[in-house]
Amino acid sequence: MGLQKIWRNYKVLIVMGTSLGLIHWGWYHLKSNPVLHKNREDYIPEPGIVAYVSPAAPSAKSKDQTK
Repeated sequence: MGLQKIWRNYKVLIVMGTSLGLIHWGWYHLKSNPVLHKNREDYIPEPGIVAYVSPAAPSAKSKDQTK
């Protein structure tokens, strides 16, 4: 089994595997770059989403029915 036959049969696996490995390696090094990180002192957290649902006000019909 020569290199030409291996390349012909497994071309996609070789190219995609190498590409995926290099992309992950690059992403790892990009994330670990200290220039791209903020200091904890400079970090201002975003406010959380606050959802408030007010209780339903009694309608005029329900007031009449209770009397």
